[in-house]
Amino acid sequence: MKGGQPRVVVVGSMVMDLVFRVGHRPKPGETLLGEGFAMFLGGKGFNQAIACHRLGAETTLVGRVGRDEFGDRFIRRLHDERISTRFVSADPEHGTGVASPTVYPDGGNSIIGVPRANLALTPADVEAAEDRIAAADVLMLQFEVNPEASQAAAHIARRHGTLVLLDPAPVHAHCENIDWPIDFLVPNEVEAQMLADCDSPEEWARELYDEELEAVVISRGAAGALVIDGRGVREFPGFRVRAVDTTGAGDAFRAGLAVMVARGRGLDEAVRFANACGALACTREGAEPSMPRLDEVLSFAGANEPAG
Repeated sequence: MKGGQPRVVVVGSMVMDLVFRVGHRPKPGETLLGEGFAMFLGGKGFNQAIACHRLGAETTLVGRVGRDEFGDRFIRRLHDERISTRFVSADPEHGTGVASPTVYPDGGNSIIGVPRANLALTPADVEAAEDRIAAADVLMLQFEVNPEASQAAAHIARRHGTLVLLDPAPVHAHCENIDWPIDFLVPNEVEAQMLADCDSPEEWARELYDEELEAVVISRGAAGALVIDGRGVREFPGFRVRAVDTTGAGDAFRAGLAVMVARGRGLDEAVRFANACGALACTREGAEPSMPRLDEVLSFAGANEPAG
């Protein structure tokens, strides 16, 4: 660690989730009556920042909201969590990002998102936070904001010896060839398959890994995670839980991984901890409300063994 506690900077999105619960996936042309509705603060950047903070990291979020009610809610929540809003700007032209997660009876989901203000984040916004990135142990990036801003952040991190963790989600055509400086590439199974275009998780990992990376970590939901680094390929089973809502579980996983890496822990220990974070997040509704706290993760991991 560069300081007395782990430090993480997240350059990422803030998205208001309008969550619908349904009995089944609607067919084309079908009008379906939902079984429940709720609004939750979300977005990969916001979720990961909240989770890193709750897991004990000094956390900085760099992002954009709109000048609207949704944006105000994000600012208030960050204040409540005691996370600085210094680098969260209000865009004068674009509204706060929105998404519509649809949650099914087994806790699985599908999501439609509209980034709005998130795509207006600029390299200049990121450069304003250079001192924070320089002082951080880990920089977390995703594809839900303007890629030029994320690329600028990655280069700043490399200049200052800050590790870069990229969550390549959602996968866009213009992001398939990632030429940013990255240390940890952390896709889920869908993203890994789209980026690697081969047949099995191990093949995806081998295709995506190169010697310039510290590791590729593929999150696999209930199945856990698959890792490849200089020591080869390893699988880490997940924890069995009763899934209520899987929205945000991947963000909790990545936050757990980032915080443990920031603490200087070994990759295997970090992935096991991340699996526990992701599992816990599945047991609660909503994205931000499901981001776990450090004491909860330690208690859960101490009382439960991974499946398999």
